[in-house]
Amino acid sequence: MKQESGKGRSLNRAKLYQLVLFPFNNGATNVYYILTMNYIMYHAEGVLGLAIAFATSMVTVMRVFDAFTDPIIGALIDRTSGRFGKFRPYMILGNAIMIVSALLMYFGTRLIPDTMMSARYIAYVVIYAFYVIGYTFQTACTRSGQTCVTNDPKQRPTFNLFNTIASLVGMGLTQVVASVLGGIYGYGSMEFFNILIPMAIILSAALTVLAIIGIWEKDRPEFYGLGGEKQPKVKIRDYAEILAHNHELQRLVVAGAGTKFAFSIATNTAVGCLLYACMMGNYNGLFLPMYVVGYICSAPFFIGGVVVSQRHGQKKTLVSFTTLALIMYVGVTVLLSLWQPGSETFTLKFFLLPEGGISLSYINLYTILFLICYGIGYGAYYSTADMSIPMVADCSDYETYRTGNYVPGIIGTLFSLVDKLVSSLSTTIVGLAVFAVGLTKLPDTHTPYVEGMKGLTIILFCVIPMVAWVFTLIAMKGYKLTGKRMKEIQAVNAVRKDAISKGMSVEEAMATWVTIDQVPQEFRD
Repeated sequence: MKQESGKGRSLNRAKLYQLVLFPFNNGATNVYYILTMNYIMYHAEGVLGLAIAFATSMVTVMRVFDAFTDPIIGALIDRTSGRFGKFRPYMILGNAIMIVSALLMYFGTRLIPDTMMSARYIAYVVIYAFYVIGYTFQTACTRSGQTCVTNDPKQRPTFNLFNTIASLVGMGLTQVVASVLGGIYGYGSMEFFNILIPMAIILSAALTVLAIIGIWEKDRPEFYGLGGEKQPKVKIRDYAEILAHNHELQRLVVAGAGTKFAFSIATNTAVGCLLYACMMGNYNGLFLPMYVVGYICSAPFFIGGVVVSQRHGQKKTLVSFTTLALIMYVGVTVLLSLWQPGSETFTLKFFLLPEGGISLSYINLYTILFLICYGIGYGAYYSTADMSIPMVADCSDYETYRTGNYVPGIIGTLFSLVDKLVSSLSTTIVGLAVFAVGLTKLPDTHTPYVEGMKGLTIILFCVIPMVAWVFTLIAMKGYKLTGKRMKEIQAVNAVRKDAISKGMSVEEAMATWVTIDQVPQEFRD
């Protein structure tokens, strides 16, 4: 497969099936992300009998450990270029490790008798750490692998759209099944995990196969940076240099981490239980319908986001949608502030009646206003949750332009390191917040309302995400990788790559072509 010649010679374009299938790598890892962030605490407490403080803190500790494995694995990816490519080996190995660790974590630990609780604690930590390594192997390939799939500024934004489809199949399906099972069996029951875990393992493995098919033809040296078989021998210290001088990556790290932190808090299962079960008293009748409403409302934003990004760049889309989400969640905050225990006027009511019938008269004005504010707000911010992924590819291409090095592993895992450190706080914050209102265990679908839950829910569901969005907007203000700028960078990289393929040294090519006005017209898109 060769890159196009003539006009648009700067572009490495992907086929449609490649654009559609590779994002399923993110869908595959998001299956395990949901298990870890939302349900592993319930397993540790409800099935294994571990202390809730230990269970919630271990999610944070292991997320931090996950972050610090990123630099090592990123360097491994950048140093790899073998018969099976740079990315595919790590995708396969990562998923295989997660399969083994999931079986051991959710089923193997049960074989340890409750008379040996210390052994359960040790096994929990060791298996969890093993799982983290596999998770990092595969997730690192999502951000770094897309750099060789396409560098077309019009194709890259579609990753966010196809990634949403992958997430709906992976993360979405897992969460929907889990919510149904949780309503039937309870989140802390063996029956819940007996059904959910095998389904998750099979689903994630299938999505991984699709992603490998998507990247198969592109995972070759001619699509790595400036091209060539010889790749730079990167070292861990290279991370510090890149983070210090790649200012666009710095800003994207802040924006991406803020967006991910907001998403992790607002969509946490315990927060959903606080809102729909404890406050509104109808988890089974509200959570899933609201979840569906959120996804439906996000659809036009994903489609519109692709159009806006193709015309004006991904920065424009991220800033516009984040601003809209912030405005809408002011309305959500006001509505939740009006709620009072026992109030019929200021309580969410959906179409479903308690007896199972359907009636439009059952829905009230409060619910209609909530649906509008929440639907638009959720749709806007959910469509930006993974927008940083294709933007990381832009930062990687910018690094190639800046230094001549193709280090997508370093760039992707540098972003992941900070992202995971920040988002790792989400579970601990939720756990500590629950303790603050006097609960001794995580809320579930049967937890009654107690004094203080209203304020707690507003803070977790609205205030914290809104603060995170403000930081995102501040960080993006000085971000310079607009759509126009990326076209210039790709053109400069392309003419350098062409010269290097004809025998010119990297150093000479870097010095010869620096600005777009020096690039021949045939390399401009």
